[in-house]
Amino acid sequence: MSVQIEESWGKVLQNEFEKDYMIRLKDFLQAENSAGKILYPASKNIFKAFQLTPFNDVKVVILGQDPYHGPNQAHGLSFSVQKGIPFPPSLQNIFKELKAEFDDFKYPPHGNLSQWAEQGVLLLNATLTVEAQKPGSHQKQGWEIFTDRVIQTLSEQRTGIVFLLWGKFAQAKAVLIDTSKHHVLMSPHPSPFSAHSGFFGNGHFRKTNEILEKEGKGEIDWQII
Repeated sequence: MSVQIEESWGKVLQNEFEKDYMIRLKDFLQAENSAGKILYPASKNIFKAFQLTPFNDVKVVILGQDPYHGPNQAHGLSFSVQKGIPFPPSLQNIFKELKAEFDDFKYPPHGNLSQWAEQGVLLLNATLTVEAQKPGSHQKQGWEIFTDRVIQTLSEQRTGIVFLLWGKFAQAKAVLIDTSKHHVLMSPHPSPFSAHSGFFGNGHFRKTNEILEKEGKGEIDWQII
């Protein structure tokens, strides 16, 4: 695992990379690679969310669980896929909700959400790697300790961030967030199994922009081009 992380994140997280759990995690990933297993995303993209969204620029956090486990899908941003790859169902539903909230939203030509990340949306998965075709295969290897620390550090050192927690897994992370300093919006997950139970109609994208405007942070342009 090569750690490629933006400078401001490096400063606030430098101690994490020296801790025992991270050393064990690196050993685990090295062993998986040595065994010839296919892992996603590519090594250069594991920390893509941290490369595109500097620590001091984070306005919004959208928390996912695992990277996609199919070929050429995952590239280090939660819910996002690389250009040219069909939209997974959850991403389709995210775009449907955006269309419902904004009349002028156009269905995007691709599912790469880097444009959101570059505007301050941290697209964070709780687990940053996965074995091909084996969802959840890298859970409980140490990634969750790291990403929990990311959430806690944002909560402690920043103010006015909007956290979008979709589904029970993401909502369990609310305990890490100081709600006297930050904004937490929760709803069911955009998965086809739960989207009709309250993700559709949650208004989170419009509400996020309203909050950011009040915070003087500037709205997110959700349109992907």
